[in-house]
Amino acid sequence: MNSEPYVAAPSEGRTAPGVLVLHAWWGLNDTFRGVCDRLAAEGFVALAPDIYGDGVIATTVEDAEAHMRAASDSAMRERVEWALDALLAHPAVVGRSVGVIGFSLGAAFALWLSRRRPEVGAVVTFYGTDGGSGDYAPSHAAYLGHYAPGDEWEPDEAVTATEEVIRAGGRSVAIHRYAGTRHWFFELDRPEFDPDVADLAWKRTIAFLRENLGPRGA
Repeated sequence: MNSEPYVAAPSEGRTAPGVLVLHAWWGLNDTFRGVCDRLAAEGFVALAPDIYGDGVIATTVEDAEAHMRAASDSAMRERVEWALDALLAHPAVVGRSVGVIGFSLGAAFALWLSRRRPEVGAVVTFYGTDGGSGDYAPSHAAYLGHYAPGDEWEPDEAVTATEEVIRAGGRSVAIHRYAGTRHWFFELDRPEFDPDVADLAWKRTIAFLRENLGPRGA
């Protein structure tokens, strides 16, 4: 099992802004590697770590839930910070401000990382929150969120509470709620995948990253 991070970059010789991709509780599967490839095609250097560190990929909710519960929270946080440092050190990454895209489990880590590390300049969350428990005053990031109203895995109250604490910290935040969708609506390997909404969320994400991380590299 391969637990190495996945890296995708624009054509050789080009520099570009960096984006960290943090997977959902399934592990670092082809869907999240594909997100990195799409980011590279849009002119970003993307790095996705295996947050669990063991290369295991879950395909059922039951297996994913068990794997997440068995994982060490502190070890996962260490891997996320290591991945940020690895992205910042990548020779093709330009600047000291990077983006983070997090999906569900990864979204919670993305929010946590942005409060801890000033190098994070833009955060995109897909159907994941911190439940409104964070202090965003130390953050240097702008925030964009994509959510499913009535999500059984991420209550509307948690989304609203997270949005409120981000604003209370003086940070910019835009939350999009996509009616008729469900958790994992962006992930093409899931039955909840909604192609039209996923396409809209992607376009909004790319526009947001370009606005907050600057133009494409040379």
